[in-house]
Amino acid sequence: MHPNPLFRGRPDDQNLTFAHEAGFGTLVVNGAPYPLIAHVPFVPIDGGVEFHLVRSNPVVRAVPVAATLSVLGPDGYISPDWYGMDDQVPTWNYLAVHLRGRIEPAEDLRAHLDRLSAHFESRLLPKMPWTAAKMDADALARMMRMILPFRLIVEEVDGTWKFSQNKPDEARLAAADHVSPDLARLMQQG
Repeated sequence: MHPNPLFRGRPDDQNLTFAHEAGFGTLVVNGAPYPLIAHVPFVPIDGGVEFHLVRSNPVVRAVPVAATLSVLGPDGYISPDWYGMDDQVPTWNYLAVHLRGRIEPAEDLRAHLDRLSAHFESRLLPKMPWTAAKMDADALARMMRMILPFRLIVEEVDGTWKFSQNKPDEARLAAADHVSPDLARLMQQG
């Protein structure tokens, strides 16, 4: 996370709201000889998030374990030419939230899968939501045997919202004209 306090002042609830709306992140745990990493969709629960992993994922064998879930938002390269100021250097603007805590097994895989699919299917309205009830019971049971549910109990929330807030408003807004619409919107908000 960027150490500049200008980029780190968002309250935990704002960081959590962003992470929950994103719903996808990179889960990292200590491993040997390298960290273990899994990319997971997740759904918020009281005190954390829940997700699932395929049984063969090395992270499964590490549980219970401390972990970080890194959730990324819009990002992009910023050319110094875009600021309209002399003596500037290139940089990268981005939004990143880290949720730190402990992974533990969760119960009731079917309920987890129902919550997860309902969470993401609701984003597709007016499409009729998919539910597991649409599947053959034996096929669903076979697929469910391959995965396990987990929850990350969040103990610490850390966010970096780096959008050139260290530049004059005029320079930041000028640079925002050259990036993706999602990043531009965040840069315009400051």
